[in-house]
Amino acid sequence: MSLKIRLARGGAKKRPFYRIVVAESRFARDGKFVERIGSYNPMLAKDDAGRIVLDTERAKYWLSKGALPTERVQHFFAKAGLMGEPKRHEQTRQHLPKAKAQERAKAQADAAAKAAPAAA
Repeated sequence: MSLKIRLARGGAKKRPFYRIVVAESRFARDGKFVERIGSYNPMLAKDDAGRIVLDTERAKYWLSKGALPTERVQHFFAKAGLMGEPKRHEQTRQHLPKAKAQERAKAQADAAAKAAPAAA
């Protein structure tokens, strides 16, 4: 039985509310769960105390039993002091220009640099 500590969505359309639950990994996101250990309301202000409500004792218990938190729940646990910061994923390079476009841009910059001293 592989347990996950994850978010289960509730609330109305465009008004999300999440429960922090311990569930088996093969169960549906909003389906059956083992235990509810907190809640997360993203509609509240970031400094509001009710934005993240967490039962830290139960969270520690489930972590000791081997339950794996999702990335978002790891952030919540890190803020509560239950575990270290999750590792950040490196951003992909898809937003950068391709190789030939980079070569052209470098050639144009070189040409502009050579032309600037001649003009001065």
